[in-house]
Parts: sequence; C-alpha cells; structure tokens
Amino acid sequence: MMTRSWAAGGSAVLLALLLGGTITSAHAQSADLVLCDRIAADPADPDKPADVKGVTEIAPGDVSTAIKYCRVASAGSRRAMYGLGRAYAAGGQTAEALAAYRKAADKGSSAAMVELGVAYATGVGLPKDDAKARQLLERAAAAGNPRGISNLAALGGGASSDPVKTRALLAKGAESNAEAQYQLGMMMADGIGGPKDDAGARALFEKAAGQGHPGALMQMGAFAQAGRGGPKDSDAAKAYYEKAAALGNADAKAALKRSDCPYVLKDKRGNMVTNLCF
Repeated sequence: MMTRSWAAGGSAVLLALLLGGTITSAHAQSADLVLCDRIAADPADPDKPADVKGVTEIAPGDVSTAIKYCRVASAGSRRAMYGLGRAYAAGGQTAEALAAYRKAADKGSSAAMVELGVAYATGVGLPKDDAKARQLLERAAAAGNPRGISNLAALGGGASSDPVKTRALLAKGAESNAEAQYQLGMMMADGIGGPKDDAGARALFEKAAGQGHPGALMQMGAFAQAGRGGPKDSDAAKAYYEKAAALGNADAKAALKRSDCPYVLKDKRGNMVTNLCF
C-alpha cells in the first residue's frame, strides 16, 4: 500500500513505473537519491558514485527541487544530506546549510567536514575557530579527501602539526587536486617535510598550472625564468606570469613589471625608488 503523497514521491512513482518495477519504499528512496544526485551532487565528493557527474554549482532554478528530493533521500544517505546542505547554501540559507553539513559530517561525510572546516576557518556562518577548523580538516584529510588535504595545508597544517605527515597527505591529494599539487610543490621546493626536489616541484606546478591555478602559474613563471628544476625559458616565464596576472595574482603582476622594466633606480641609501622602462 502506497502511503507517500504524490508531492513527496511522485517522481519515485514515475521512475518505478518507467522501470517496470514494484513500487516500494526502497525504490522510492532510491528515486529521491537519484534525483538529488542529478541536480545537487558535488563532483568532488568522494562519496559520489563514478556514474554520477555532479554539478559544480546548483542552478538557481533547481534549488527548491534539490532541497525537496535531497531532504527525503537524506534519511538514508549521508551523500544526500551533504547535497541538502549544498542546496541550502545555493539558496542563501546558511544556517540550514551548516546544520545539514554537521549531520552529514557526523555520519562520516568528508566533504561535509571540509565545508564546516572552511566555515570555522573563515568565520562565515560560524564563529571563527582555527582549532575546530583544523580538527575537521584533519578528519577529512585522514579520510583521503583532496580538498580536506589542501585546505589543511593552506590553514597551516604543515607548520603547526606534522609537516612529514602533511606532505604525505598532499601527495595523495595531488593525484587529482590542483590546490594539493600546488601546496605539495611549495613544500618540495622549500624542502619542508622531506627532501628538497626542484624537478618534482616544477612538475607539480606544471600540472596545477594546466588547470588554471594562479599560484602554480606564478611559480612556473619563476621556475622557468630561473631555470629551476628544468630548462630556462624567458618567453615561457613571461607567458606564465601573464596568465597568473590575468587571474589576479599580485606577485605575477610585479614580476611582469620587473621583466618589462628591468632597470632599478635607487636613492643614496640604496633603496629602490622605481623601475625604469625603455
């Protein structure tokens, strides 16, 4: 006997009929999860099945629909609970989003842990608390979440806890995440948490730069200009700087100015006054 209303389970009924199956609560729940995934799944969520594409941003017109189906599906799925949080966030309902993320994190969602960690780190929607942020990001990183790993490093995980462990975690995250590639490259370039490796750092910067990471583009410019970890190439360096500058990287803008205006005018005390361009 079907007890759910059409408003709550109409799509589930339709899906079951299309599939020619018997309508049961399990089928209905699966249909709600399918619909939640279709419009609210995060492409970077490790819980996401491989056959679910996900969406980087939930379309404004899909927010209410996502909330509807993800709320039903969240009763039996931490992935849907995280999706519900994303839907609330997309609709500007910050308190509801954080509540959903907390429930998903309690059920083991590493993606939800990252969102909560970022909220604590930035003080957006929650009181700023670096200790809580680090705790959540460490849990996400330990679960292998690439965003957890890269955000932990950005928060200072390498400096304040165990740089060797952080470097190992970043190596895992660098398999698929541009920020992790960049952070690991910086550690390798400076010899933090392990041996210094200019060639390895350059290779990682190149991977991240290929994905449009501003910091990695800047580093590739610097490495190419100096011939560090690979061949020296002034033209390539300038091209990397230009791409990084176009993305707002201030260091790249300064590097471009230095390359276009290489002569430095100094005062009597040797302090730089300005660059001269010819």
